[in-house]
Parts: sequence; C-alpha cells; structure tokens
Amino acid sequence: MHGHEKRNSPPQLRRGGAGQTIRFLDQHHPSLGCASAFPSSAEEGSSFSHKAILLLLLLCLTSCRQYMANQPSYKPYQESGFFPDGTSARPLPEGVIPQGLERTSTTSFPSPVTMDVLKRGQERFNIFCTPCHDHMGTGLGMVARRGFRKMPPSFHTDELRAVAPGYFFDVITHGRGVMPSYAYQISVRDRWAIVAYIRALQLSFDAAASDVPPEELTKLEREQR
Repeated sequence: MHGHEKRNSPPQLRRGGAGQTIRFLDQHHPSLGCASAFPSSAEEGSSFSHKAILLLLLLCLTSCRQYMANQPSYKPYQESGFFPDGTSARPLPEGVIPQGLERTSTTSFPSPVTMDVLKRGQERFNIFCTPCHDHMGTGLGMVARRGFRKMPPSFHTDELRAVAPGYFFDVITHGRGVMPSYAYQISVRDRWAIVAYIRALQLSFDAAASDVPPEELTKLEREQR
C-alpha cells in the first residue's frame, strides 16, 4: 500500500456537530450520561446561561479572599506558646533604636572615640559639611555665603555646645531646615565619626593652652616658631 492508511470515523460523527456527537455517545455509552449533562433543544441555551452565571459567581468568590487582611498575628499582650516566657510582646534587641523615636536623647557614642575615628570624621566632614558649615564649623561656608538667605548656625554657640551627640546624628540623618537628609550618602558609622569631629571642633575652638597635653603643646610651640 502507498501512503498512510486513512482511518474511517463513524458516520454518525462526520457531520451533525456537537449535538449528534452527544447522541452517539449516549447510544453507545449510556453510562456517561452525556444527554443529561448536555441537553439539546431549547433547554440547552437556558442550561448554558445558568452554568455561565454560576461560573461567574464562583470566580467572584475566589477574588474576595482576605489573605492579607486576615493574616495570622498576635493581639497586644496576647499569650504565646512559641516563646519560652509565654508572651508575644518581644523586647527590643540591645542597641536598637525604635523607628520614630527621637535620637536627641542619646548622650553617649555607640563606640569609643579614637584618633582614627576623629580622622575619619574630619575627612567626611570636609567632604559633606564644609560647603555650608566651613572647616571650622562657624556656618560661613562658600555655598551658604553665596546662596542662603539664612546662614547655618555655628557649632560654637552655647546652645549647640549643650546638646547631646544624638542631636547632631539626628540632623545628619533626617535633615533640618534647608539641609537635606544625608542618610543615603553617609553611613551610620561615618555619621557618628562626623559627630565626634564636631565635638572636637567645639572643644578646640575656645580651648586654652592648659587644656592641651604637655607633649602636644610642645609640638605646637615648635610649629609656631
């Protein structure tokens, strides 16, 4: 034989559409119940409309689930069987500052202030702060003198000498007045280094000779000669 042998389908299925196919299946396979599941004549259109409406309602129900709104969570002071102490309210880890809590009350530095920290703070201060605050922190930077109607405050006023270190850290982080936030440009460690250097500027601005260690005072005297 040449070519592929053609398969002859039953005559009942060659023409007649879906209705004749259903009648054929119902005659030869009555256990399938095709005739009752897909009625013909006028009932077919009505049944299809009812099924379409039912399917649409089911789709609407599936879109109304509240997984985000009804997610499992603890109520305030609710008992918990997961933690050993039995309470769901967990204490903050040591050293964590809650979001929204003012940091102006931070009266100490998070790490020791060493000479390396001061040098790093001086470097970052010269890059980010001197355009407005100048190298001495008097608020007479070139940008401020040429573009600001109101000059930045001097770090050497009695008010800013009395503030806690956390005040400067908060201003660098969130900004104040026309000063923007530097949280994205300056890391947390460098912000504290800048604060340490500002404290050093404040101490050195009106320092007396008696405040300088003797060996450092000798070096200064030699440099002045």
